[in-house]
Amino acid sequence: MRSQETISDVVPDTPLPDGRHPVLRVIPQPSIDLAAAERAAAAFLHALGIDLDSEVMAQTPKRMARGFAELLEPREFTLTTFPNTERYDEMVAARHIPFVSLCEHHMFPFVGFATVGYLPGDRILGLSKLARVVEHFARRPQVQERFTAQIARWLDEHLGPRGVGVIVDAEHLCMTIRGVRATGARTTTSALLGAFRDDPRVRAEFLDLAGD
Repeated sequence: MRSQETISDVVPDTPLPDGRHPVLRVIPQPSIDLAAAERAAAAFLHALGIDLDSEVMAQTPKRMARGFAELLEPREFTLTTFPNTERYDEMVAARHIPFVSLCEHHMFPFVGFATVGYLPGDRILGLSKLARVVEHFARRPQVQERFTAQIARWLDEHLGPRGVGVIVDAEHLCMTIRGVRATGARTTTSALLGAFRDDPRVRAEFLDLAGD
């Protein structure tokens, strides 16, 4: 079973001493049973006719269990924002954020990059948190379309920007190493909210930036 997360608002009445405002703390609750996963991995490999008795393969079920656990275990983080004291009103974007997720249909990885942008309202976001949000939603069985939309909706809900844009470009191993075996094929998805959807200038700027 994958991790379940509890999300609790942490909105203090006064700023922290360094001026930060932790708005939201995301706390994953571990539910991965590594011992059971290791036993299941061994049974799975045996069912595929793979001999685990050799020195080389003996620890493979354990490595498989730990590897999948790492891909499915989100890390705790706090979404931290700062007052937009300069009233900055232009786009903020982080490009080419790397991620790895698992296709929920085949449990094969899909690997790629996300570009995430927003137009600040009253608050701006610590830049590393954009990558944290991408990682958070990648650490679960996913489809790329939902993954893209989840990032955009989550930032829109918890940051309160004037607009959010997310573009994800990824290679799906379930398509490139099996089935049609379309080596090198990539899939691009987008989610545009607020001004990113409604304002043609903002939309064009973000799409051009993401395409560089």
